[in-house]
Amino acid sequence: MRQILFVLPLLLAGCYNDSATFYADTSQEHTLTVRRQQDYFWSEEARYTLMATRMPDCQRQIALAELPLEDTEVELFAGGDNHWSLRSGKQVWQVETQTCSLLGTGGDPLGQKIGTYHASADKMYYQEEAGAAAPAAPQSPAESN
Repeated sequence: MRQILFVLPLLLAGCYNDSATFYADTSQEHTLTVRRQQDYFWSEEARYTLMATRMPDCQRQIALAELPLEDTEVELFAGGDNHWSLRSGKQVWQVETQTCSLLGTGGDPLGQKIGTYHASADKMYYQEEAGAAAPAAPQSPAESN
């Protein structure tokens, strides 16, 4: 029994658990982070989740899908007014960061493509789309006067 307990941490050591983050504004309090988590080292798929954050109003983890561990891309689209679309292959998720909610799945992504989350064998990273500008942060009523 002791031998099995000794080997168990070694079996889990090769698992991926990493993420990449898009910063929606310069305050770093409004972010969309895609996380990849491999449960078993022999698995060729990972659980992908989205952590939507717009502090201090909301923070929520949203399950996306089981996707290939490596060579996976999740595209990010900005639809304005804190609305976002994520797409990987034919799967699409509509989210908003006003209340950090999943609005729905399926359909076409809304808005302009602003970047892509890449999951490679080495790491996850976010790459901004060439020429794409992040949507402007909404102004408070005091700033708009």
